[in-house]
Amino acid sequence: MNLMALAEPIIKGTRTPVRAVAEHWKFGDAPEEIVRKLPHLDLAPIFDALSHYNDYRDDIEQYIALNQVPVAD
Repeated sequence: MNLMALAEPIIKGTRTPVRAVAEHWKFGDAPEEIVRKLPHLDLAPIFDALSHYNDYRDDIEQYIALNQVPVAD
């Protein structure tokens, strides 16, 4: 799938991409911890984002890869 042709999924009513929640989840943060780190969200959109990530994992992983910050050597 050509992701450049698609808009990145954003949590409704915010400017927060689903990948932001997915990255916290992948680093081991529980939903309650994600709420503390992204205080403009509550648990319902966190769980919605994680559900979306579960359903579209490959797509979201591509967005994560596209948005990685290069590390200088």
